[in-house]
Amino acid sequence: MSGQEGGKKKPLKQPKKQANELDEEEKAFKQKQKEEQKKLEELKAKAAGKGPLATGGNKKSGKK
Repeated sequence: MSGQEGGKKKPLKQPKKQANELDEEEKAFKQKQKEEQKKLEELKAKAAGKGPLATGGNKKSGKK
């Protein structure tokens, strides 16, 4: 009987993937994500001067 029984077992470490081993699908996916991020940034910049997009509706005070 060892003193370290019980508790969570640590999972075995997986070998790390090398960053330079990207196939064509991963490259295309990352490029698509970058383009979508740029579009979102542009939309945020356009919407910055227009006020809040979604207001909270009727705001009620805590007083009765």
